[in-house]
Amino acid sequence: MTKERRHDIDSLRVLAFGLLILYHLGMAYVADWGWHVKSSHQSEILQLLMLAVNQWRMPLLFLISGAATYFLLYKLGSRGFLLQRLRQLVIPLLFGMLFVIPPQAYYEALANGAIEPGYFRFLWRYFTFQPWPAGSFTGSQVGITWNHLWYLPYLLCYTLAAIPIALWLGACQKQLKSQLAAIKAWQLVILPLLPLTLYGLFLFPRFGGINHAVVGDWYTHAQFFTFFILGYLLVSHQAPWKLLAQIRVPLVVSTALSYSLFLYFGRFLPENCFYGQSFIGLLIVYANRWLWLLAVLAFAYRYLNRPFSWLPYANEAVYPCYMLHQTIMVIAVFTLSSLSLGPVFEPLLVVLITAAGCLFMHELLIRRVPLLRLVFGLKPLTVKTNPVTGLIKGTWNCNK
Repeated sequence: MTKERRHDIDSLRVLAFGLLILYHLGMAYVADWGWHVKSSHQSEILQLLMLAVNQWRMPLLFLISGAATYFLLYKLGSRGFLLQRLRQLVIPLLFGMLFVIPPQAYYEALANGAIEPGYFRFLWRYFTFQPWPAGSFTGSQVGITWNHLWYLPYLLCYTLAAIPIALWLGACQKQLKSQLAAIKAWQLVILPLLPLTLYGLFLFPRFGGINHAVVGDWYTHAQFFTFFILGYLLVSHQAPWKLLAQIRVPLVVSTALSYSLFLYFGRFLPENCFYGQSFIGLLIVYANRWLWLLAVLAFAYRYLNRPFSWLPYANEAVYPCYMLHQTIMVIAVFTLSSLSLGPVFEPLLVVLITAAGCLFMHELLIRRVPLLRLVFGLKPLTVKTNPVTGLIKGTWNCNK
C-alpha cells in the first residue's frame, strides 16, 4: 500500500474548490436555474457549460475527501483522525452558521421581498430559530440554514463511517492489494457504474435528488459515500493511477461522447421513443459522471503530481475561501445588479471582489490569528523557540 504524499490530490483539492466558486458564480447568471440571488443578466447558453460540470463536481470533492481520509488515518490513527476531523468540520460548521451564512439569508430574503432592510433586525428574528414565511430564503422552513456549508455535515457522516470500514479494509489488506494490482481498464470504468445505476433505479425514485438536510437524503448519501470510498480505495495502490495515465486520451474522447449523449437524451430526444429509453438514459447519466471523474483524475496524476511552490499556501487557503466565497458573492451580486454594469463587466467584477475578499481575509486575518484559524478549520500555529535568543515565534503549517 502506498503512503507517499500525493501532490495531485492536493492540487485537485485546490482546483475543485476553485471550480466550485466559479460554478456558484455561474448560478447567479444562468437562466431558469434558481439560486439565492440572481442577476438581471441571465444566459441560457451558460446552462450547457454548467451541465458539463455539475454532474461530477461534488462527486469529485467527496472522492478527494475519501483519498485524504486514507492518508490521514495512516498518519494519525483512528483516534487522532477522529479528533482532527471533528475539530475541522464541526467547529467551522457552527461558526459558519452563526457568522458567515446569515448575510446570505438576509440578502436572499431582501431579493425575494420577504423582509424590510435592516440586518440586525433580521438577525434578531433569525436567531429565534423559528420558521419564516415560505420562500423567504433557502432553509426558511426551519428558520436557519447552512447553505453551501452543507458539504461539511455530509462529510462528517462519511468520516464517522470511514473508521470501522478502514479497520475492516486493513484486515483484508493483502487481498485488496492483489486485486488493485491486477485491476483492468474495463473494471476501472465499468464496476463503479453498477452501484451507481442501482441507486438511480431504486433510491432516486423514492428519495429524489439532494435535499441538503442530511436527514432522509438516502440517494445522495449512497452516491456520495460511494465516491468517498472509491477515493479511499484508489489512493491505496499505484496500479489504478498508472492505468489511468495510460488511458487518459481515450477517457477524454469518452467524456465528449458521453456528454453529447447526456445532452441528447436529456434535452432533445422525445420521451418514450423506444423500449428501454429511460434505462439507457439512466446509464448515460452515470457513465458520463464517472468518465469525467476518471479523466480528471488521470490528467491530474499525469501532470499535477509534483510539489508546486504555490501548493502549500493554496492548500491552506482553500478552506477559508470555501467558507467565505458565497457570502461575499451573494452580497456582490445583490449590490452590483442594480448598477447596470452589463452582462460582461458585472460578473467579472463579482468574481474579482469574491476572490480578493477571500484572499485578503485569509492572508491578513485568518491565517495570522489563532482563534480564526480554529474556526476556519486550519491547523494551529506551530510555536518554535529561537535557539539563539530564546524568543518564541509562531510559524504557519500550510500542509492542511
